[in-house]
Amino acid sequence: MLGRSGLSRTASFRPENLGQDALHMIGNLCFTIFVIGVLVFTIIAATYEPEDPLFHPSTKITTFLTSTSNATFQSDNSVVRTGEDFMVANQTAFATFINVTDVVEFKEARTDETSSSGCEGNSKGQLDCRDPEVFHLMMKEAIEHFKDIHFYRFGKPAPGPEENTCDMAWRFRPKEGKTAAFYKDYRRFLINRTDNCTLSVVSIGDYHSGVNARKKKNKNQKPGFEKTSGRQEQVVGETVNDSLPVVESENAFSRGKYLIYVGGGDRCKSMNHYLWSFLCALGEAQYLNRTLVMDLTLCLSSIYTSSNQDEEGKDFRFYFDFEHLKQAASVLDHEQFWQDWSKWQIKDGLSLHLVEDFRVTPMKLSEVKDSLIMRKFGSVEPDNYWYRVCEGETESVVQRPWHLVWKSRRLMDIVSAIASRLNWDYDSVHIVRGEKAKNRDLWPNLAQDTSPDALISTLQNKIEDGRNVYIATNEPDTSFFDPLKDKYSTHFLDEYKDLWDANSEWYSETTKLNKGVAVEFDGYMRVSVDTEVFLRGNKQIETFNELTNDCKDGINTCNTAAT
Repeated sequence: MLGRSGLSRTASFRPENLGQDALHMIGNLCFTIFVIGVLVFTIIAATYEPEDPLFHPSTKITTFLTSTSNATFQSDNSVVRTGEDFMVANQTAFATFINVTDVVEFKEARTDETSSSGCEGNSKGQLDCRDPEVFHLMMKEAIEHFKDIHFYRFGKPAPGPEENTCDMAWRFRPKEGKTAAFYKDYRRFLINRTDNCTLSVVSIGDYHSGVNARKKKNKNQKPGFEKTSGRQEQVVGETVNDSLPVVESENAFSRGKYLIYVGGGDRCKSMNHYLWSFLCALGEAQYLNRTLVMDLTLCLSSIYTSSNQDEEGKDFRFYFDFEHLKQAASVLDHEQFWQDWSKWQIKDGLSLHLVEDFRVTPMKLSEVKDSLIMRKFGSVEPDNYWYRVCEGETESVVQRPWHLVWKSRRLMDIVSAIASRLNWDYDSVHIVRGEKAKNRDLWPNLAQDTSPDALISTLQNKIEDGRNVYIATNEPDTSFFDPLKDKYSTHFLDEYKDLWDANSEWYSETTKLNKGVAVEFDGYMRVSVDTEVFLRGNKQIETFNELTNDCKDGINTCNTAAT
């Protein structure tokens, strides 16, 4: 047996068999490598989580949001950009990511009618809006009706006020959208039902007409103090919950570490100045891993008020998305904080560390163990500006968290309503006039001529005749732009006053937030809305020429022209 086996093995390595054996071994090796490669690829594909293109910072964003300024800066108050606007820089990657949709695709041939399985011969009773056939009909009609938007999720329909109406909500994004935000709309569908239970959609109501489909606030939800983890995405149109955070227990308060800024010369300055200073404080609080104790009452500068006087008593939540801020960062209202401090400071032995010199850097405070660090600012400008803390060596250590400050969702709702009335299909122009446009020393980058003839000459090769053109401008007399009407359908902010008048949702909600006192739609709100409607234009034409890198104040003056 051994001899026969040995002969067999020897025979297999005869010269005439070596070529076949080599090919066989190479084939086995290649197949093994292929199997291992497929296995490795499968494991990587199953476990790999790519960077979210929506939130991956580009060089443009990083450069713009990184402070390289000194105590003096120029601020363009005709443009208001906040954290959500900077997500536009990665539009190409975002567009690729965003086209994945959660909605049902209707592949079959479209029909305008369907039959309700819940009719059962009774065509006169209340329409069952939760019937899957009704739901599918409404989704199909919405997709066919609104061709300029991508749908991402539909909410379950809710009964309308009449028996043949249903309200339905959905999340969407304009197909030509220039900003990285989701929107929520809810509309009322009028549905016809025949005697044989055939259904058809007669009409779809206006923007936000389907109020019964709007998500209600959770009455059992307690105001949160702890920040939430995970990605925060902006959804315009959702119910706003910007109640003030509270500390739920004495133990939780006593274990906390806090930072507060007191005094200073920032009050009643421009809102851009306020943001520059506020974000310095918020950046330091995050660096020190402390809760920022903030004053939600603002002084609105006279440059934004109809009285031309500084106005105290404005609420941070009128202008900015406090719900997003309290979810993404650790903040506490100063009135609530001082109430708790007075109750538990002596009892629990809570200590305070006072800092009266802005040159004491956050790095020197990183080892402070006291419960509260208080930065107290004096009366001599500009050394009493909060943002001085973030200058010098601190600039490279403490970064301003611009991504935490978004515009108020109530204001963004107005923006969405305006864009919706323009069917999300319009071009936009930003035009600055008045003293700012005349002062070439302070504003050398403004267009040399913003007369109607010059504007027509500028726009004629960039915007097609007959297009809807939204003009964001500080010019109060819109008749100045009448010559443009021969070529374009022009639109201005004041055409949409009904969105903030006494009968509007914005008016109702801000009055409630302001303890029953009506809130004026002031100049800063106007500029905020104007800016956001402008940014949503398919083509955006600035009256600014392209700026060089010496414009780095971080306060909205670095605009790149489309011209």
